[in-house]
Amino acid sequence: MNLFPMNFLKMNNLKSFLILFLIACIFSIGSCKRDEPNDFPVIPEPVIDTVNYDSTPYALEYGLFPTPEFNGNPLTVQGVRLGRMLFYETLLSRDNSISCSSCHQQEHGFSDPNQFSSGVDGSLGGRQAMSVFNTAWHRNEFFWDGRAHLLRDQALMPIQDKLEMKETLGNVVSKLQAEQDYIDQFERAFGDTMITSERISLALEQFMNSIVSNRSKYDDFLAGKATLSDSEERGRVLFFAEYNPSFPDVSGADCQHCHGGSNFDNPRYANNGLDEGPDIKDIGREKVTGDPKDRGAFKIPSLRNIEVTAPYMHDGRFTTLEQVVDHYDHGIQKSPSLDPALVFTTQTGLMLSDQDKIDLIAFLKTLTDQEVLKDARYSDPFK
Repeated sequence: MNLFPMNFLKMNNLKSFLILFLIACIFSIGSCKRDEPNDFPVIPEPVIDTVNYDSTPYALEYGLFPTPEFNGNPLTVQGVRLGRMLFYETLLSRDNSISCSSCHQQEHGFSDPNQFSSGVDGSLGGRQAMSVFNTAWHRNEFFWDGRAHLLRDQALMPIQDKLEMKETLGNVVSKLQAEQDYIDQFERAFGDTMITSERISLALEQFMNSIVSNRSKYDDFLAGKATLSDSEERGRVLFFAEYNPSFPDVSGADCQHCHGGSNFDNPRYANNGLDEGPDIKDIGREKVTGDPKDRGAFKIPSLRNIEVTAPYMHDGRFTTLEQVVDHYDHGIQKSPSLDPALVFTTQTGLMLSDQDKIDLIAFLKTLTDQEVLKDARYSDPFK
């Protein structure tokens, strides 16, 4: 009778021993596992190089202009510097012969003095190169027809265009990866040496958004630092006065409806009557939207630096400002998609005298910013 409790006690001790032994083994195994390499190692995120990375914000000087929006890509000193290098870099083209600056020349208001820009192998584009300045204040898409939503989207398209740089993004990345200067600058701008097409686009966007044109004679006039000549002042009045067929003596050139605000532009797309309906070959915005109401409609560009950005219109058909003014005075061609404001002026034309035209052009020339045309911050960094 006394043996049962003793055996029972021994069995309990044995069970306790086994449980403790198993627990010890589990801890031992777990400890060993931590020292073994993982079967599926996690690839770490790129480590920001705190020594070379420089996130110092770029001090954008924009005066009386509205505060710009950068769509999640704020300007930094090193990002703008990288973008400037890329803007003037010929490695972005297939045969290393042309860069963004080839078609957007600083002395010409970052536009091309040729009617159509020449690409690799001498191929010609179908539209005149648009100016590149004050892009931070563009309130709609990019290109004449607005097919690029953001400036960073636009920045990569000429590289791949068969009429322009004729290169692939992969080849561009490979070429830049072979250049130590670019490896270093991407690290300064982004925190590591990874070069990607996305980063190229962001850097180009930063540089272009840094180009500010707001130091014209007209800007000085608004600030009380300059006085307009009699002719320039008459032109200013004409520019802002509305067209009024009922009162010809006070009727103006009505330019501000399409070219207003700080940048003398407009977020709309407009058919400005260059051709009659059946003669419209380049359908412009309609190709993007599919809407017949947009046939022959194009982005309304800024009139700043208009004096130095000839030729004019999306196809560069006009070589002088006199031709441009004559077009709006009496050359508007009718079509179903003609902008309504211009339809209104076709009743009589703008009724501008020869002196009116001289004065209007004199005012337009006050919008020339001589400083932006030679500002070293926007010039070729390789010279």
